[in-house]
Amino acid sequence: MELFRNPNINWIGKKWHLIGLSVVLSVVGMVSLIAKGGPRYGIDFKGGTLIHLQFQEQPSLDRIRSALRSQELGNSTLQQYGPEADHEILIGLDLEATSEEDLDAGRSAILNALRQEFGEEAGFEVRNIELVGPKVGAALRRQALSATLLALASMLIYIGIRFEWIYGVAAIMAVFHDVIITVGFLSLTDTEISLTVIAALLTLVGFSVNDTIVVFDRMRENVKLMRRERISEIANRSINQTLSRTVLTSGLTFLTVLALFLFGGEVLRGFSLTLVVGVLVGTYSSVAIGSTLVVSWREYGSRVRRPGKVGALERDRGKAKRPKLSAGAKV
Repeated sequence: MELFRNPNINWIGKKWHLIGLSVVLSVVGMVSLIAKGGPRYGIDFKGGTLIHLQFQEQPSLDRIRSALRSQELGNSTLQQYGPEADHEILIGLDLEATSEEDLDAGRSAILNALRQEFGEEAGFEVRNIELVGPKVGAALRRQALSATLLALASMLIYIGIRFEWIYGVAAIMAVFHDVIITVGFLSLTDTEISLTVIAALLTLVGFSVNDTIVVFDRMRENVKLMRRERISEIANRSINQTLSRTVLTSGLTFLTVLALFLFGGEVLRGFSLTLVVGVLVGTYSSVAIGSTLVVSWREYGSRVRRPGKVGALERDRGKAKRPKLSAGAKV
């Protein structure tokens, strides 16, 4: 299926506009991260208590917050869990640098506050309790970072072998670009970095690299077919030839994760929001970052090699034009 018939867009000619947009988005995200002291880690990475409750009737979140504040638990987070008809609530209490005893004390404080507010016949039951210690949270942060870096390194090696090393570097730079902008957007929206968000970021890494490789593969084919053309023309032709496939794949994926974001509930909101932003940025980076880096490097290499070749050609031309003198001729 073709959405665009023979598009002829000069993508590489607009590279400075595209790079400028990337720089602005990256800087805004980095400023937000610096201003907030880094990403907002969830209980999975920071440590704390998470309690899953089910009420007999729909509870008032304001009333629950008031009860928690009365026990000096104002830093707790509340969110609806599952369908509204199930009356389920998640209460999270972030406790950085705490011991296991403090975590258990936090659990007791939350339950006591709710029993005092709603009476002895509280009208709720505890479905699940999760306690994450600070050591476990720190270990999860290290493992999440290691998993991301290992994925990037593996992709760099594969693309370097399958194509050329410059293609691998360009693809990894595009992925870094996507992750930085996406994490910056999560910081702007004050979204927690949880295990589900890390899963979404790893999904984004694979999606972005796959989209970039499709363009690179077409570039490699066109280099053989268009030997007399400049690399910028080859890149433009390759991007335009894969444009329909890119829009179809990315568009359908975007609609899916958008539906997940709108109707998936609070539990999946961080995961779906990450993918909504990541799909848009990943598709954009395949054109604005990956292809542009390859073209810029090839053009730089041509400029570096050209002076030596031009000098050799001039010397050859001088020798060819110089007349041959006979033995008795005078100069």
